[in-house]
Amino acid sequence: MAATRNMLAAVPDDKFAWRPQEKAFTLGRLANHVSMMPGAVAVYLRRTGALPAEAPTRADLLDLFDRGVAACREQFEALTDERLAGNILVMPGVEKPVWKVLRGRGFMNHLIHHRGQLSVYLRILGATVPGMYGPSADEK
Repeated sequence: MAATRNMLAAVPDDKFAWRPQEKAFTLGRLANHVSMMPGAVAVYLRRTGALPAEAPTRADLLDLFDRGVAACREQFEALTDERLAGNILVMPGVEKPVWKVLRGRGFMNHLIHHRGQLSVYLRILGATVPGMYGPSADEK
């Protein structure tokens, strides 16, 4: 979560509307998608609540992310083996095992994928790219 927060902290406030090409998310939409994931997982695990509105600034992104991480950790601490082995509704009519959703495309792999995408956006924009698995070229 620390590496993801560092990536979000590098998002320039004045570039939220930028996109690398027409079919791509805007930087703001991508950063919001990344910042909302931990909170969305908490909503799914609680089986109640709503996803927040998109954050319009970097400070709001970080606040949204921090609150989501805290809520997600709270839900993770409450997980039992039985709950992990059980199913979770991922969309109307589709259930999957909780552990699979948390590990796979539902959360961790999904977050890592979009965090990597965000690093590419930042590189294209000339922003300082923080390291994720050690120092980046900008930090050496």
